[in-house]
This record gives sequence, structure tokens and C-alpha cells, in this order.
Amino acid sequence: MWQDWVLMIGGFLFTIALLPSIFGKRKPERLSSIITGSILLTFGFTYATLGLWKSLAMTIVCAGVWFILAIQVSRR
Repeated sequence: MWQDWVLMIGGFLFTIALLPSIFGKRKPERLSSIITGSILLTFGFTYATLGLWKSLAMTIVCAGVWFILAIQVSRR
């Protein structure tokens, strides 16, 4: 299904776009990171119910990156 590929590639690009935040000094607010990660997990659940397994996998990775940012902010 082509939609699965499009959503997976979009999730990959979002994850790549977050790498400067993970490795840089400036971080988003912790609450924003937690909310975004949680919404992405909800999207992932929705993708799973539709059988969009590639999208699910990449969305979980992207959510994980947001939770990493939340942990980094908490450790400051």
C-alpha cells in the first residue's frame, strides 16, 4: 500500500529533523515533548489497526525520539 510508504518516509524525515535537538543544547519544553510523543503513539495505534506496519514502526521511533528529548530536559 503506497500510503504506508508515504507515512513511513514522512516519519523518518521528522525523526531526522529532530536529531539537531537531541545533540544540541536547545531543547523543546518537556511537556511539549511528552504530549507530542503520546499523540504519535496514538497515531501508531491507529496505523496498526489499518495494517500500516511500516508507518507504525517509524511512528514508534519518532515518538521515542520525542520521549528522549523529554528525558534530556528532565535531567537538566
